[in-house]
Amino acid sequence: MRFARFVHAGGVSFGVVEGSDTGLTVAEIGSLPFEEVRFTGQRWALPDVRLLAPIFSSKVIGVGRNYADHAKELGNEVPKEPLIFIKPSTTVIGPNDAIRLPGVSKQVEHEAELAVVIGATGARRVDRAGAEKAIFGYTVGNDVTARDLQRSDPQWTRAKGFDSFCPLGPWIVTGLDVSDLEVRCEVGRNPDAMEVRQLGRTKDMIFDVPTLVSYVSHVMTLLPGDVILTGTPAGVSTIEAGDTVSCTIQGIGSINNPVVTLD
Repeated sequence: MRFARFVHAGGVSFGVVEGSDTGLTVAEIGSLPFEEVRFTGQRWALPDVRLLAPIFSSKVIGVGRNYADHAKELGNEVPKEPLIFIKPSTTVIGPNDAIRLPGVSKQVEHEAELAVVIGATGARRVDRAGAEKAIFGYTVGNDVTARDLQRSDPQWTRAKGFDSFCPLGPWIVTGLDVSDLEVRCEVGRNPDAMEVRQLGRTKDMIFDVPTLVSYVSHVMTLLPGDVILTGTPAGVSTIEAGDTVSCTIQGIGSINNPVVTLD
């Protein structure tokens, strides 16, 4: 199923996205996605609503250098265990929300990533089997990074933590095999002439999804709705005001975000 959070004339709701790509609708549910799905009977054509980031997260955990080609392009060694960091919940934005470039950075870059959403049970010190049970579903993430600040600061908090630096969406997909999916990022100013910047596959992760969930759960308790970004393939590059960044995961969909200068 595809679970979305959206704005409509009556307010904000969760819903299930149904139909084909040429005629998608969203059916409102009167529950959180983790709970038993209860349809309210209200339904909208997808173009008639505004999609938000699909879930509330107490925290977003990033994983660095989880693709060997990305580690190589930045001149880094492949880590011997997952390299994790935190992105504040205030970094999260949804489809079509603007990525805002801070004036203190001259090199803000995109990082298209598969994002894991933790389910109702959460996860604390789980093994691989427990990690798989703890996963609710998957969405598309963009771990926006101020690369110059990442190089200059001893820790990555500032480089990864600006407001708007974690687009998520367009919805959460459940029951998806993510062992070998295409990860793509396109950037451009003309929607008909976007440049492919990143093109990789999840099979090339150094640490797979259950390993990452288990590892993180031994460091911190994962709560329902928490998100783990699983790393990015090679091809990261600078984005500028006026660009649009489109991140796509096979089997999930795309999230598009314009880039603006922070006033």
